[in-house]
Amino acid sequence: MVTPTIRQVVLDGTDVRQLAEFYRDLFGYAYRPGDEPGAPGADELEWLVLHGPAGAVQLAFQQVDELTPTTWPDDAVPMQLHLDCSVPDVEALQAVLHRAQELGAAVRYDRSDDPDEPLYVLTDPAGHPFCVFVSAA
Repeated sequence: MVTPTIRQVVLDGTDVRQLAEFYRDLFGYAYRPGDEPGAPGADELEWLVLHGPAGAVQLAFQQVDELTPTTWPDDAVPMQLHLDCSVPDVEALQAVLHRAQELGAAVRYDRSDDPDEPLYVLTDPAGHPFCVFVSAA
């Protein structure tokens, strides 16, 4: 039986460069050759790709004219898609929270005091949610 392999997660955005820069800075990813700022024609691109370290899922960003951000946890506009990210401990959780906020993220849900699985649900500058939680594995 043949099964598909996830190659990348694609996020829509009304400013794909800003969105790609947010995730590049947050995760330490690098642009696909030709997509980096300043590359010939890169400022007109409507599709950008970021590569992570070997074995990591890559992220792609697709330009759209309009995007309705999620209203989660209110169900009016569902989450639609989100990234799950883990860190090894609460100290790292706080460090990622502060770094993400410096880059333009907003806290949507704070469960950082949960003794079993501390987490934050954040939104990127375009309103896409992503979770950062503590996982020993």
